[in-house]
Amino acid sequence: MSNSERASYIRGLMDGMELDPNAKETKIFNAIMELLSELCTSVDELEDEVDGIADQLDEVDEDLGTLESEYYGIDKDSCGCGGHHHQGGCGCGHHHAEFEVICPSCGETIGLTEEMLDEDSMVCPNCGETLEFDFDEDEEETEPEEEPGKDIGE
Repeated sequence: MSNSERASYIRGLMDGMELDPNAKETKIFNAIMELLSELCTSVDELEDEVDGIADQLDEVDEDLGTLESEYYGIDKDSCGCGGHHHQGGCGCGHHHAEFEVICPSCGETIGLTEEMLDEDSMVCPNCGETLEFDFDEDEEETEPEEEPGKDIGE
């Protein structure tokens, strides 16, 4: 039952009560019913507008998919999610992996995004083990180590 139908039903209930038209309560009920009817009409109009905008957005999305496919050679299913791959990702809401890491506990490959790496740790979705990312250690290993008292030129 739509909101307008429910408002009409309530109006019918009020009419069936045979309220005194001069009573203060009846005036309040009538004012409330008038407001409710106007709100239902507004909501119906907004729903129609949203449906129209959604239809237009679907058409734009299809046009964009065609453009991506024909001009850029991007297949809309290249990530498997069915979303389009325009600037900023496909828009499917899934986190597409930018990096991969192998869990030392279970040996499974885990796809990571840059945001996940910024967290410094995460729980392996396969085994539940906490994985920690320590980039400082990797940076130190790339620097040449000197033995104390020896010059590099010796």
